[in-house]
Amino acid sequence: MAIQKNKFLKKYGQWAVVTGASDGIGREMARLLAEQGMNLVLVARREPVLQQLAGNFSSTYDIDTRVIAADLSVHDDVVRTLDATADLNIGLFIASAGFGTSGHFLEGTPDIELNMLDVNCRAVLTMTQDFSRRFAQQKRGGIILLSSIVAFQGVPLSVNYAATKAYIQSLGEGLHAELAPLGVDVMVSAPGPIDSGFAQRADMQMGMSLKPETVARETLEALGRKSFVRPGFLSKFLIGSLSYLPRRMRIQVMGQIMKGMTQHQASAA
Repeated sequence: MAIQKNKFLKKYGQWAVVTGASDGIGREMARLLAEQGMNLVLVARREPVLQQLAGNFSSTYDIDTRVIAADLSVHDDVVRTLDATADLNIGLFIASAGFGTSGHFLEGTPDIELNMLDVNCRAVLTMTQDFSRRFAQQKRGGIILLSSIVAFQGVPLSVNYAATKAYIQSLGEGLHAELAPLGVDVMVSAPGPIDSGFAQRADMQMGMSLKPETVARETLEALGRKSFVRPGFLSKFLIGSLSYLPRRMRIQVMGQIMKGMTQHQASAA
């Protein structure tokens, strides 16, 4: 299914903010919006990568871009990012930045786990509230939050990451109900394993995985029509099959899946 031409320009306006824009789902979201003619604010840590993307998007799609190099685990960088967009008529916010960890909780590094909490939850909360207020005032806007298939039960060997995504899932579902009467579309996307840099940073070895372009396209297609989307066949299959099981059994199944993805850690140790 193709995205209707100029759909986002007509509904949300000229500018979109995409965090995590340097890789994976965020980069594909940005590319698809550029194809639609939306101007982009690209946010990520790696400025050289962002500058290259911005140049490519500007020359290929004849759009304006703004690059913000920011570490969203640092609250001052989050505030600086919001301040740097205050002069723009933002109509769409996509919170794609995030990372995961894996392995036994007792062996995790506290600073890294807290850093993940800041990126996956605190930064998303801060930015979502700011853009929600802007969008409610202008009586239009769109917000996409990235959840995961791990958000629907506890997940052994990825307990903190799963907990951060459970927070995002709940946040987005509640906001959808609150903001819809104000003309603001909110949607949560819960993909399965992604073929991107996520697995390497999380130290997971994945078998089947989704292409970022598939997740981005299905997510954008659903914005304004649904409150929640499971992009890609793999996401639909995994969430759908687990939904019939008691919560206790879902935890066990997800634990076995994670055991397979992290068994190389034991060998390395």
